[in-house]
Amino acid sequence: MLNHADTTSAASASAQAPEKPGKASLPVTVIGGYLGAGKTTLVNHLLRQANGRRLAILVNEFGSIAIDEDLIEAEEDGLISIAGGCICCSFGNDLIGAIEDLRSVEPAPDHIVVETSGVALPGSVVASLSLIEGIRPDGIVVLVDAETVVKQARDDYIGDTITRQLSDAEIVVINKRDLISDSAAQSLALTLSDLAPNAAQIEAAFGTVFLDAVLGAVAQPSSGGTDSGGHSDRLFDSIAFTPQRRFNAPALAEQLATGALGVVRAKGHVAGDDGAIWLLQTVGRRWQAEPVDHQPHPQLVCIGPKGQLRTSDIEVLVQAD
Repeated sequence: MLNHADTTSAASASAQAPEKPGKASLPVTVIGGYLGAGKTTLVNHLLRQANGRRLAILVNEFGSIAIDEDLIEAEEDGLISIAGGCICCSFGNDLIGAIEDLRSVEPAPDHIVVETSGVALPGSVVASLSLIEGIRPDGIVVLVDAETVVKQARDDYIGDTITRQLSDAEIVVINKRDLISDSAAQSLALTLSDLAPNAAQIEAAFGTVFLDAVLGAVAQPSSGGTDSGGHSDRLFDSIAFTPQRRFNAPALAEQLATGALGVVRAKGHVAGDDGAIWLLQTVGRRWQAEPVDHQPHPQLVCIGPKGQLRTSDIEVLVQAD
């Protein structure tokens, strides 16, 4: 499965026995980044683009995040009810307890988003979450300020925090990209490739990032991204397949994640060469492949930045005999 703790390898996976039938595991995405990177703006964007998906947003304390007022339906004792069935609550020093409480909420959330403090190390947060039964870590997203991150990473006081946050990242959102030149952006991309070697990079302005790229949901296929979520969607492409053959499923997942195909996220089911149906998921350069105990129809969706997703190469990889 996705190994968030091992930041020295490009990718990792494990082939596990199918889970016992029962309640599906609840995906959790951790959003990190230093103060001022734009985490609050991103969270509000995700809530606006939820499109019926029930998101549960967890923050250290309400004072650290400002949910846009027009999204709020009600507030009571540490819980904000948000339009569209989403909720926001604070966890203080008890993140595990808060997530365990969320598992009993009806209707259950579809996805949990943990917005960490500006100085937190997201990899440590995910390591704690991995101990909770019924929880599936679904990715570490780290935001950086395009104008200041290089200077911050070299700072004697905060540089260690910045570099450790980036080393945990599976997706780096280069926020405020509109404030730097193209040449500066190219230089920044190279620097971030060194600081976040396991991460896919996404450029953004004002925290507007395609929700399916951040949260790993399966997008509706389209030749130019999806249209329902606004401008950020149009910056991404997605491609869907119904694979007809069998695969070495872990090898396919690894190729999608590490094969320079422009894939930020991939998710789906394929028939394995062992006769089982396998669930594949990738985020950045990390990948997961595991057999499942039900028999969904094979389908695979890949998502990447517009102009970078190498759809023809992916098609050859997936469809070739």
